Amino acid sequence: MSARNAGIDGITGLLKCGVVLSYFFAVLAPTVAQSDSSLRRLTTRSDVFGWEAVGRVDIGSDGFCTGVLLRSDIVLTAGHCLFDPDTGKRNDPTGIIFKAGMRDGKSVAVRKVARGVVHPLYQYKGDDGLQQIRHDVALLQLDHPIPAAVAAPYLVQSFDGLGREVAVVSYAIGRENALSQQRHCGVLGRRDGLIAFSCDVTFGSSGAPVFDMSGNRARIVSIISSGGFYDGQKVSFGMELPAMVNDLYTAFRTGKGVLPVKSIAPRQLQVGVGTRSGSAKFVRP
Repeated sequence: MSARNAGIDGITGLLKCGVVLSYFFAVLAPTVAQSDSSLRRLTTRSDVFGWEAVGRVDIGSDGFCTGVLLRSDIVLTAGHCLFDPDTGKRNDPTGIIFKAGMRDGKSVAVRKVARGVVHPLYQYKGDDGLQQIRHDVALLQLDHPIPAAVAAPYLVQSFDGLGREVAVVSYAIGRENALSQQRHCGVLGRRDGLIAFSCDVTFGSSGAPVFDMSGNRARIVSIISSGGFYDGQKVSFGMELPAMVNDLYTAFRTGKGVLPVKSIAPRQLQVGVGTRSGSAKFVRP
């Protein structure tokens, strides 16, 4: 649910909350954790302490999403944030800026994006909304790492059951200038790699990390893909992450689906210069 100047989101319009929720509820009864609908604005530097790795992903004229550091130079966000909402084509990720821990114009670190990759099974304008949510994941590689002492990356872990207390930290329209934290979200359902939450999110919250708060340090169990209202209640949808993130790291290593594509200029050797024989040789780039 990326915030864009035209107020158009690439995926929300394709989904009806009732349809998606029925997919969960037809198989299992929802277990709703205690919810706290209040949002806490992280205004001061002390408020942001511990959440510095969550930042705003600025997409130029197309608006913004939310992202979170998994490594010092790797940002996790929603896949649809990397697409043009009008043409449905992938944007050049090098125009994206990541602002870690941004609040009222101040950030703990600002980095440009060097390259990005979207999950290979994600389709921006597919007909299957459930499939879209499940694979709506992307990684951005920054042009320079952000030291862990400035913004410590988070670990991704499997979501091991309903009823677990979760929290969401995000930017959104109307609260785009500072992070907002919802300390407790209800978990409405979980099935086939998809998770439904009662988290308070809206445009701009795409890619916002959903945290398991039960350990000594928060760990990411999902990110926000889309949402809306159902029976007057805010509902949001995310996915289980470990397999998706592993697929994206593999894509980075192989270069499959990575933009921009690296071009390697062929090297040339002059005959008889710096070689042991006078014959021309092909040099692997």
